[in-house]
Amino acid sequence: MRIFVSLIMLSIVLTSCVSKKKFAEVENKYKDTKAMLDNTAMKLNVCQDEKKSMKASYEDQIKTLKQTNAALINTQGDLTTLTQKGAENLEKTLESMKEKDLQIKTMRDAINRKDSVTLALVTSLKSAVGNMDDEDIQINVEKGVVFVSISDKLLFGSGQYQLTERAKEVLGKVAKVIKAKPDFEFMVEGHTDNVPISRECFEDNWDLSTKRATSVVRVLQNEYEVDPSRMVAAGRGEYIPLESNDDKLGRARNRRTKIIVLPKLDQFYNMIEQGMKKL
Repeated sequence: MRIFVSLIMLSIVLTSCVSKKKFAEVENKYKDTKAMLDNTAMKLNVCQDEKKSMKASYEDQIKTLKQTNAALINTQGDLTTLTQKGAENLEKTLESMKEKDLQIKTMRDAINRKDSVTLALVTSLKSAVGNMDDEDIQINVEKGVVFVSISDKLLFGSGQYQLTERAKEVLGKVAKVIKAKPDFEFMVEGHTDNVPISRECFEDNWDLSTKRATSVVRVLQNEYEVDPSRMVAAGRGEYIPLESNDDKLGRARNRRTKIIVLPKLDQFYNMIEQGMKKL
């Protein structure tokens, strides 16, 4: 552009026939053109500066985006690791819960088998004893344990610990069932009322209740050949009454002998262990 303007000026100088008016017009055009060029140059410089600034800004943004992208990739990797660990932990938890469920089922099955055996034992005892007066003999289950409660009047005379013949007959029927259940042990408990014993051969009701329990155990061993290692004789005295001792009827009910049939704990644990081995 400047070369063009110079040529114009040169033409004006070389051509003498050009009028001053024409020269002035050309000069004004030159000034206008120069001003326009200066303005354009200034705008160009501004644009170049803006370009540099924008380029620097874009480079910073690109750098930031790259860093953000790298961080996201790392975070994704961490999340993937955490997700894998979470899945593994969840799987372990589910396996543990499954194992616990199997253990609970095994123990429940063992308890059910024990309860079935207990029920069968009750049925056998009731069938063996037959139709006896409920006040004289009771066969029940308490907390998973079978017991036979026999009244004092059926077993012993007043203040005595020697068994009656009727008592021996009943014990023979009980012994038959017990001998057929080798997985059970049993304890014979003697109970009295709270009236102090006045006979010289007894020190107190403790002594009376213990001697009565021992008499039952001896008959079961000596006359019915029950294994003595399966039996326990215990005297409870007057301290676990069924009813109040304030009246005659209550005292009569409190004078009793209980045969408590106990499942061998090792047999029960064996049932559980056998079930656990199948897991």
